[in-house]
Amino acid sequence: MAAAFAFVLSLIFGPFVIRTLRRLNMGQLIREEGPQNHQSKAGTPTMGGILILLVTTLSTLLWCDLKSIPIWVVLASLLGFGAVGAVDDLKSLLKKKNEGLRSWQKMAWLTAISLAVAFLIHDFGLRGQLTSQLSVPFFKNFQPDVGYFLLPWIAFVMVGTSNAVNLTDGLDGLAIGGTLIVAITFGILAYVAGNVKIAGYLVVPYVAGGAELSIFMSAMAGACLGFLWFNAHPAEIFMGDTGALGLGGALATTALIIKQELLLSIAGGLFVIEAISVILQVGSFKLRDGKRLFRMAPYHHHMELGGLHENKVVIRLWITAVVCSVLALASLKLR
Repeated sequence: MAAAFAFVLSLIFGPFVIRTLRRLNMGQLIREEGPQNHQSKAGTPTMGGILILLVTTLSTLLWCDLKSIPIWVVLASLLGFGAVGAVDDLKSLLKKKNEGLRSWQKMAWLTAISLAVAFLIHDFGLRGQLTSQLSVPFFKNFQPDVGYFLLPWIAFVMVGTSNAVNLTDGLDGLAIGGTLIVAITFGILAYVAGNVKIAGYLVVPYVAGGAELSIFMSAMAGACLGFLWFNAHPAEIFMGDTGALGLGGALATTALIIKQELLLSIAGGLFVIEAISVILQVGSFKLRDGKRLFRMAPYHHHMELGGLHENKVVIRLWITAVVCSVLALASLKLR
């Protein structure tokens, strides 16, 4: 019901949000150095992440147990990271350039919010017993303890995930479709973690708040599906940093609370590929006197410049996301 409610709300409010953003001249700015066929997308309303955040929040408040502390923590991540993205988007739009917050400013705000979330997770014991232990995919009994590094670890996962989702948001429907797939996966994982019998049977950490987080993930999945209705090629609206950072922060927080953040690197393999491609490209450019490893980074642009149509690139990367999520779910038994 949370997913269905969020989906229907997205379809209802979507046209209004698009018209409003268009009336306010919130049109996407396209980088000149990007693929030339993207120049036609200039002016498409952006900051559509507002719709995703609003719908997810409303559905969560309606269908979740509001006494659940994990729900409020994950909502704080969604809205906090989304707010940083909104400021970044607004600054870019006001300057009429692709120059929002400076990199250090964005990282500083995201890190500050992540550390605040980390303190909440730790102080309320939201990760259950042995809170600083990590659950390693494919291994039942190998559970390394990060000890005092838990707080910086949480911040690293949150900031890294949000930026990875943001880097993936470069083609119509790509990031939102990938997020939809991962949200469904973690909805299942959260339910498993929140059920004593299933968690015990699969030998995964039991977390009391997991059941409610599965409802939050369902609401987010419904919101993503509804947004995809308008964001599919040719996109009528883009989510911008507002949506990408907010969704990435919420995914990471959910994974951290149910102690499956390492599994997020598998389920979110699409985001990992995109982020690594940028890191390798920058490293190659700096260390090899301007030589590039890819035609263009992130990797979806490399595929585009290789002659593939945008739709084919998106579908193939969605397939990659599905395979990664299936592998993540399979890891519960392949141990």
